[in-house]
Amino acid sequence: MNLPTRSLLIAWHSRTGASRQLAAAAARGARHSLRRDEASEPGIRVDCVHARGVDAQRVCAASAYIFVGPENLGSLSGVMKEFFDRTYYGVIDRVEGRAYALIIAAGSDGQGAARQVTRIATGWRLKPVAEPMVVITRAQTAQAILAPKTVAAADLERAGDLGAALAQGLSMGIY
Repeated sequence: MNLPTRSLLIAWHSRTGASRQLAAAAARGARHSLRRDEASEPGIRVDCVHARGVDAQRVCAASAYIFVGPENLGSLSGVMKEFFDRTYYGVIDRVEGRAYALIIAAGSDGQGAARQVTRIATGWRLKPVAEPMVVITRAQTAQAILAPKTVAAADLERAGDLGAALAQGLSMGIY
């Protein structure tokens, strides 16, 4: 008998590498958690996909989500916002009540982007299962803002823990 596949979709965008690293850490944490837990439900998949590659069908096929993106000028990056705009009509009333979490990479604050995604997720009628995780890079000059980022090990660990928590929630049938 084929059991239905449940999945965690990690949709991300990154300009300088910080959000990409955080998304990859969340995916690693989720996959490691599922491998480590011998009692976990079979058939749970973790998909880590750049926002440009995520369409409404992929969103609807997922059981839970982690959205990962940078804050640019106090708002969510354009590519992440476009992902939400592009998929909105195809997912509305089809993903209601599903779990989500959020990771934002920001130079100094991140709260504008976090609020923006929270409002979008409210419109999608998703259920937040963790406080937004905001990783501050402290990039303040044009040169530092544009430079490739290396995320601190502690922040990558936090992202991995968040991925593991969502994967375990799916495994346990919580979401």
